[in-house]
Amino acid sequence: MQYRSIIKEEWDKALEQMLSSHDVFASVSNEFGQDYEHIKPANISGITYNKPKPATSLKNFFLPVRENVTGKRTSEKPRIIIGIPNCDIEGLSLLDDIYLDKDFNDPFYRKRRENTLLVASDCFGIAEHCHCLSYGINPWSSRIADLAVVSMDGKIIFRIISGKGEDFIRNIPVSGLPVEKELLIAVEKEHSATESLLSEANKGLPDYKETGRIVREARKETWEKYSARCVSCGACATICPTCTCFLLIDKPGFEKIKQLDACQYPGFERVAGGEDGLYELHTRFRNRYMCKYVWKPQKFQPVACTGCGRCIEACIGKINKNELFMELV
Repeated sequence: MQYRSIIKEEWDKALEQMLSSHDVFASVSNEFGQDYEHIKPANISGITYNKPKPATSLKNFFLPVRENVTGKRTSEKPRIIIGIPNCDIEGLSLLDDIYLDKDFNDPFYRKRRENTLLVASDCFGIAEHCHCLSYGINPWSSRIADLAVVSMDGKIIFRIISGKGEDFIRNIPVSGLPVEKELLIAVEKEHSATESLLSEANKGLPDYKETGRIVREARKETWEKYSARCVSCGACATICPTCTCFLLIDKPGFEKIKQLDACQYPGFERVAGGEDGLYELHTRFRNRYMCKYVWKPQKFQPVACTGCGRCIEACIGKINKNELFMELV
């Protein structure tokens, strides 16, 4: 990996200059928590680096909750998204498998992907429900993103991951400088410390493959027990970086609206004749876990849950999927 650095004040100035030609979004912390914000000159200094994690998943930038897929499109500025945790970056790889399929690709998704520079953020420390490492995902990015960023010792350090990222570094107003060996060693120490925290916090949590076996073999009584607190709000699927189900709704004037859907909603699988294979709450509840840990890995890629923990945090019923898995080990 190549590394380049820039003084943070110079980076902030470079970002401000980019605002006229790019839409810049970044992770920002305030009294309400941490989430992505549209960056303006006034909030550049508030960009958060290396702290897990934005409340909203990266998915929302590429798959809007609701959009008209037949309406006229306006040209959009190139986008830069800064401060993306690796759990979201890895989630995007699954979305790419689905929406950039060579035979059935989504042109709107493709355009957004091509129009976006992804700047990941190495996680230094963990949030309460982070468990990416249990599923073989590092808390720092080395693929899919274009750049990864570290803020340390008054400098912004970039790890160059893609050709697009290399072009970006080459063209920023202040050319990136090589990174001192001491800083690289400090970054590696932070990586190791974060991995140790993740390992300690998730002792007893089965890995991804073992979780798939547990989910397949779990008895009906388990699903009934854990789904008893589920209110079918769909928050778990909506906040998830890899859940992508949607409806196509016909509107007058031959318009079609693409709208996010969730398998936890009542009626999700109801068909015109009135039959509904997921009518019972516990079957809808089980369906989500089968999708995440069994069916999607069979069809697309090995991991369809990236361990971000947002579904646990968003659940109104306070259902912790990791407690379910550890109970069944």
